[in-house]
Amino acid sequence: MNASETLPQDFNVATYFVDRNVAEGRGARPAFLCEDRVLTYADVQDLTNRTGNALLDLGVGLEDRIWMLCLDAPEFLGAFWGAIKIGAVPIPTNTLMRTADYVYFLRDSRAKVAVVSAPLLAEAAPALAQSPSLRHVLIAGGAPGAGQRSWEECLARASARLEPAPTSRDDAAFWLYSSGSTGFPKGAVHLHHDMVVCQETYARQVLGIRESDRVYSAAKLFFAYGLGNAGYFPMGVGAQSVLSPHRPTPEGVFEILTRHRPTLFFGVPTLYAGMLAVKEADKRFDLSSLRLCVSAGEALPDELYTRWGERFGVEIIDGIGTTEICHIFLSNRPGGSRPGSTGKPVPGYEAIIVDDEGRPVPQGEIGNLRVKGDSIMAYYWNKHEKTKETLFGSWIQTGDKYYQDADGYFWYAGRADDMLKVGGIWVSPVEVE
Repeated sequence: MNASETLPQDFNVATYFVDRNVAEGRGARPAFLCEDRVLTYADVQDLTNRTGNALLDLGVGLEDRIWMLCLDAPEFLGAFWGAIKIGAVPIPTNTLMRTADYVYFLRDSRAKVAVVSAPLLAEAAPALAQSPSLRHVLIAGGAPGAGQRSWEECLARASARLEPAPTSRDDAAFWLYSSGSTGFPKGAVHLHHDMVVCQETYARQVLGIRESDRVYSAAKLFFAYGLGNAGYFPMGVGAQSVLSPHRPTPEGVFEILTRHRPTLFFGVPTLYAGMLAVKEADKRFDLSSLRLCVSAGEALPDELYTRWGERFGVEIIDGIGTTEICHIFLSNRPGGSRPGSTGKPVPGYEAIIVDDEGRPVPQGEIGNLRVKGDSIMAYYWNKHEKTKETLFGSWIQTGDKYYQDADGYFWYAGRADDMLKVGGIWVSPVEVE
């Protein structure tokens, strides 16, 4: 999908994922199940508009950064879409990091406002005090400290009516920090059209997502993977999403799958392995609602794919995505998986394997993975050299080593900075082991 051919030049992505659902008559439909609370699509629009107006009341303007340290809870949805709707730029941040990391993110982004879930203040509070650009801190789900404000009280005072900012499809919409394997984290700048591209390619054409689906993602919303899975993918078709603020343990995930009965489940290989190790899980828990499972984040071993299918009777399709490309761009297909492989390019994306000079390598030979697609980041914030090392015109080099077989399937061979060169040939640590 090429956004320039399908989206108008003047475009605010919050209208596509939030307002459109209400305009098309889905306002009363459940959108998010947040523990014991149900948010309808009208509720999401109300959260979005009130948060956007609260931010405007604090002096937030176009392109101002909003730092988000939020659990998978209503404050995440409100801050993310509310900021985007007023033309500001939300930055969802990993909730599992430490104070020193948060100091770096706040200073690097020069965020003007922070929205923080109260349970995360232990690590966040010292960092908030060390950010010279920060003007306001909103605390959700708990009492604010000195110099802080209550997110809930700000929303209660704000108007529920909000016109979208006059942004373009190529304006910055949000950042996600990508650490890669080495160096300081890098802020990948994504544009207003990027989420629509992922929705219309992977979500629709690989997952076949539809309004009747209910999704649950063990990967949290602050990850690019989770943001699509549980955030904008279901919103793109008016489906439902199950959110949990808790750490996804194998037993806990089984309980969510049994209680909420999703049709789509998104995990990672280590979680699938942990779930397979739970004794008598197939007898204690009910996974019969699932029509498809998805894996990403690391390569899914053939053995895990086979054992999961045999034990629970539902297929896992493996794929790879990156923060820089926004979501999955190589994937197996339902009913057409080649176990152990990462599959083939998602419709709308191209992938090639090249050597260190950028020349295509012979079929079956390990090389560097390059990808082309319209959801690729615009650049790394404040990292000019890193941007030049990563982007090659309309292509991006992912940092992964791959080879392609005769049938067009791609096979993961390791990260580029983990590879060994033996006799002039790249060898994967997986092969050595």
